[in-house]
Amino acid sequence: MSLRHDPHAFTPAPAPEAQAHETQAHETHAFAPPGELPAAPLELRGRTVVPGTAEGEALVSQETISGWGGIDPARGVIIERRHPLYEQSFAGKVLVFPGAKGSSGWAGFFQSTRLLGTAPLAMIFVTVTTKAALGAVVTRVPSVTGLDRDPLTVIRTGDRVHVDADRGVISVYPAHPQ
Repeated sequence: MSLRHDPHAFTPAPAPEAQAHETQAHETHAFAPPGELPAAPLELRGRTVVPGTAEGEALVSQETISGWGGIDPARGVIIERRHPLYEQSFAGKVLVFPGAKGSSGWAGFFQSTRLLGTAPLAMIFVTVTTKAALGAVVTRVPSVTGLDRDPLTVIRTGDRVHVDADRGVISVYPAHPQ
């Protein structure tokens, strides 16, 4: 059974035909001005950690993120003072990062973001650790790892990203095409 992203609980996904139609219609309107088709996305393929789909603006961290003492679950922001993304919000964004650092409490802090409504929409990470995998599971957001290209060099903050963790496919629509 396929699962779709819901910030509070897992729910069954619609039939594949309905989901494909919904995605095509959504992409046509989400990534291009009215009447224009979106540019072809850059696609990355990887392994599913948590199934589901989500779409939103990317927030890319070149450094690992600490849970305990590194994020404020109530606001959904990074509070580690020496982190390059200090005081930036990941709430409602696709969080792209190398992996987790710190204690085993990492997952608990990210679970709190789900409970408080400040969780990221999805997670894309490079290094699989028990902290990062468990954090993705308890946060209940679509999550992908093990991509065929380094997401930290391909995805930039502000890019529009569609995460189809059911299939392990990441579609990237650059914010500023070059």
